[in-house]
Amino acid sequence: MRTRLVLGAAVGVLVALTVVGLIALWPSGEARPRPDFAAPGATFPHATVADVTDATCPGTSSGSAGCGEATVRVDEGVDTGRVVRVTVPPEVMAAGIGESVVLVRTPAASGQGATYALQDLDRTRFLVLLATIFAVVVLLVARLRGALALVGLGLAGVVMVQFMLPALLEGRDPVLVALTAAAAIMIVVLYLAHGLSVRTTTALLGTFAGLGLTALIAAWSVGGAHLTGVSNDDSALLRQQVSGLSAQDLLLCGIILAGLGVLNDVTITQSSAVWELRDVAPSLTRRAVFVKAMRIGRDHIASTIYTIVFAYAGAALSVLMLIVLYSQPLSFTLTSNDIAEEIVRTLASSIGLVLAVPITTALAVAVLPGPRPSNRVP
Repeated sequence: MRTRLVLGAAVGVLVALTVVGLIALWPSGEARPRPDFAAPGATFPHATVADVTDATCPGTSSGSAGCGEATVRVDEGVDTGRVVRVTVPPEVMAAGIGESVVLVRTPAASGQGATYALQDLDRTRFLVLLATIFAVVVLLVARLRGALALVGLGLAGVVMVQFMLPALLEGRDPVLVALTAAAAIMIVVLYLAHGLSVRTTTALLGTFAGLGLTALIAAWSVGGAHLTGVSNDDSALLRQQVSGLSAQDLLLCGIILAGLGVLNDVTITQSSAVWELRDVAPSLTRRAVFVKAMRIGRDHIASTIYTIVFAYAGAALSVLMLIVLYSQPLSFTLTSNDIAEEIVRTLASSIGLVLAVPITTALAVAVLPGPRPSNRVP
């Protein structure tokens, strides 16, 4: 009973700190930079594709160069119903343009009429279809738990869009923002999806123990490896648009956020394993339960580490292919900023993940009811 009270008090402190963090770091909306995405007055109407033909790319010699020209009908804005022709780049022609596109309309200038260009493809229908299939599959297999998990996923998205991203853009401390957002997400999502129970509480505390360790290891690694945090065009552009933004701190924020989902998976599994072992073998001592649960945890660790490594490898596939293409020495490749960032991201998350397993298992065993004689018939 005393151990459970300690767990309850720890969660209470965590909730209080999360609320304080949300209040202190909540974005005001005033300091956020608002750079122009396009020319002043530009709009982005949807349009329906009527016809697509092969064409020569602008600036190239005559002959087919892989580009196309699409005839589209504007469906929104002041020019609704107007038919215009826009150039389609080679990569879009190769992927297929589809039935609907998004245009960029630049207002008239110097006595000329408004101009149109292809901004992107309209993927709304397909993404809605895919999301619907995902939701249906989750509901059919996981039922109520799946429904609650989907609600939790939606709430996590709200926290990220309404709090975390605006706070980062306003220059709040990225590490504090990441930890506060992670706490807010995990407290709501875990209890919503898995219920208010001691096993969920141990998983929550185990998650934050692993998350804290991940943050410490990541901070030490980013500093020790002298990583810049600027590894691609997007991060460089972000630094230009948001003054005072620390690319290194933003890298730390990304590592913390990336480790959150994997940690949650492992800690929930370990907590559930402990309680299930007690249910099927009530006579086992706490030490025996810990040993058996750790066997499950070791298997989970092995498979999850593979998951982390291959997930990062998939995200960085283009970079890896360029490395092979240029045939750079392995020692140079592994220590370059781009690859070193991915290595640090992978290893920091993996160390936090591995250490979270025994921590969560020990917490769950500590609050587990003591052994009792088994009533099962041999």
